[in-house]
Amino acid sequence: MIEKENPINFKVFDLYDISEIQVEDPGLKAVINLQPKLILKSHGRYAQKFGQAKVNIIERLMNRIAVSGHRGKKHRVEKGLATGKYSKNMKIVLDALKIVEHRTQKNPVAVFVKAVENSAPRDEITVIEYGGARYPQAVDVSPLRRVNLALRWITQGASDKAFNKKKTIVQGLAEEILLASESNGESFAYRKKNESEKQADSAR
Repeated sequence: MIEKENPINFKVFDLYDISEIQVEDPGLKAVINLQPKLILKSHGRYAQKFGQAKVNIIERLMNRIAVSGHRGKKHRVEKGLATGKYSKNMKIVLDALKIVEHRTQKNPVAVFVKAVENSAPRDEITVIEYGGARYPQAVDVSPLRRVNLALRWITQGASDKAFNKKKTIVQGLAEEILLASESNGESFAYRKKNESEKQADSAR
């Protein structure tokens, strides 16, 4: 008699098993979605308040790749490869995960989750106006924003590593994920996290 496989234990794109990956940071457990699905394509059905927490973390990275060149009020496309096409953007992410798997011999999604945890800032500054003067004020970062900032910085770091360089966006993304997972100072995302927390410390 053939045993039926548990239908919940899908591998993402039939490649990576994410059912056993654990989020170590207790503040991020509720907002890093690792629900196993065969195809990660939500079609925008979670476009609601706190809906991002229901979107798989790999899909959120893919969505960020599409706008990796957006910095502040400057919105520009830096990569001809990173277009609005789902298939192109997801291929960039999957190729980067294959490089991570080849280099670490570990589950690349677990390495990516670790990179997000290491790059998520706990404090940042906001500006408050008091008596006509503006002062920086340290504030705690909400869990959802912590993940959003980490994903933004990882994709921007990947973009910087590949823009006008010999590396491709795939190699840049793989390198950024590896460096951030190791808390390496060469990681753009990890540097931005430290910078944010230092600014908050000085504004207390």
